[in-house]
Amino acid sequence: MKTAVITGASSGIGYATSAELIQKGYRIIGIGRDKTRCEESEHLLNALSSNAKATILQADLMQQREVERVATEISQLLEQENENKLDVLINNAGCVRSWYTTTEEGYEQQFALNHLASFLLTYRLLPQLKRAQGRVIMTGSESHKHMRMHWNDLMLTRGYNPLTAYKQSKLANILFAKGLNERYLNDGITSYVVDPGLVCTDIGCKNTGGLVDWIWKLRKKHGCQPEVPAKTYVYLCETQPAPRELYYYFCKPNRYSCQVTHENADKLFAASEKLCGIQYPARIKT
Repeated sequence: MKTAVITGASSGIGYATSAELIQKGYRIIGIGRDKTRCEESEHLLNALSSNAKATILQADLMQQREVERVATEISQLLEQENENKLDVLINNAGCVRSWYTTTEEGYEQQFALNHLASFLLTYRLLPQLKRAQGRVIMTGSESHKHMRMHWNDLMLTRGYNPLTAYKQSKLANILFAKGLNERYLNDGITSYVVDPGLVCTDIGCKNTGGLVDWIWKLRKKHGCQPEVPAKTYVYLCETQPAPRELYYYFCKPNRYSCQVTHENADKLFAASEKLCGIQYPARIKT
């Protein structure tokens, strides 16, 4: 039985993808922030088939201590049940903020959850991914195409704009995926970014307010249901041999920003390592 770890699994795209994969025989280990939603989604997923096996863990991935804690819990489950192997890690959890807010570490919350949580969780689960020659999938956005990294002020402390912060975090997602491929493709690990398009979820209404909340409530009415982009995640989990393109939209490769370069990926890795207190191996030179 293959195992998939999915963040943001208690609602939206994460839940829809979990439901698709569990019906294909995957063991699902999900992560959600709200305890009640975690319990409800776990119950619903396990009711989808007689062989379904889902566990939804509660964690606030915005805080690095919580990422470390839940990574340990996942590692223990994998050791007990799946020969310490992880076939798929889907870094899907994300947020939008209306104003400048920080984590316990003092990091801007969109950058912390949308990028750093994925960066740290992937690092902690790398041994299990290597054993399975697994796949790592990030939830991205077309908005990354109109952004540059603010290398001198990644937390955007000067003149904070919530849309700029979101776009930067989405550019970080694809730079992270590129950097992972450059480091681990020879180990059989492949990394991707899914652009889900406009989806009818509540991401823009959680802990926001004012203009952001109002705009998102209007926009999401025109979005597709989460089951639509879920098919692209399933495609990237199931296709053999593993697809080799980086960025996917509706199960097909798509163009991405010219900012996605070796140099920027390496620069992001170096900055993120310092922010997380970890050290990934150096990029394979080609």
